[in-house]
Amino acid sequence: MHNLPNLKLLHIFTSVVRCQGYSRAQQTLNMTTPAISGYMSELETQLGFVLCQRGRGGFSLTAKGEQFYHYSVEMLETLEGWQQQVETLKNQQGGTFSLGVVDATVTDATLGLPAAIACFNQRFPAVFLNLSVRDPNELQQHLLEDRLDLAVGHFPLRASNLVTVPLYEEQHWLYCSPAHPLAQRATSVAEVQRTGMVTRRYWNQAELNKRGFRQSNASVESIEAQLTLILSGRYIGYLPAHYAHSWEQKGALCRLLPDHFHFRAPFSFAFRRGRSREVLIRAMREILNTSRKIITES
Repeated sequence: MHNLPNLKLLHIFTSVVRCQGYSRAQQTLNMTTPAISGYMSELETQLGFVLCQRGRGGFSLTAKGEQFYHYSVEMLETLEGWQQQVETLKNQQGGTFSLGVVDATVTDATLGLPAAIACFNQRFPAVFLNLSVRDPNELQQHLLEDRLDLAVGHFPLRASNLVTVPLYEEQHWLYCSPAHPLAQRATSVAEVQRTGMVTRRYWNQAELNKRGFRQSNASVESIEAQLTLILSGRYIGYLPAHYAHSWEQKGALCRLLPDHFHFRAPFSFAFRRGRSREVLIRAMREILNTSRKIITES
């Protein structure tokens, strides 16, 4: 035999064996008995030996037919597994997904970024993930340049070609070190406002005014750098509550007049206009939303 039997013939043969006869296989194969008989004869001709006996004694396989049936079932099962693997490859999303976030999100349980990334990777194992930590202005610029697909953070400035979708609000308090003079005595709003304030480089004057200050005495590019200056005992500054929590718990940070100095930063998804229907962007947004709801409800 120089050529393998047609797969259709093998499917017919194995169906006939499972149904134990041509007439019983009619409904399964949606064929007439003469058509099934013709295909079986064609298969036997290709193979060069008889597969089955049918007559008054009923349907039965020959010894070679029995062996060939087991070979055929094994081969068809292997082929089915191969087809499923090929289908998975066809449907599997590949490429690169670039996600941007503002800094200090790793301690933000409300966002739940590590769990969201784990879920994303499980759903799209063939996708190469690129995670960037940048300030809001840089995130927006990289989105506009298609260097990022999606960004999550607080975006004080609006960009006309970007879509922002509200996500949640991040609580901020004004902190100082216990070594700071303001932590060692009763103080007033006016005194706090005159004190050395560390701000973030991307805050403009309007943003600073909204936080209750007219000027700053230092600026930083990251919240980690801001924490370092506050811990020095020479500066005060705003920090996300989740990020400051562990330092506050061990007595390394104190809140300053929390009834007056506080704000909630609205966090949003951001992506370039026209890209909302892309599979990976939609998937990450859905995963982050689901992760956040689970954490909020638990």
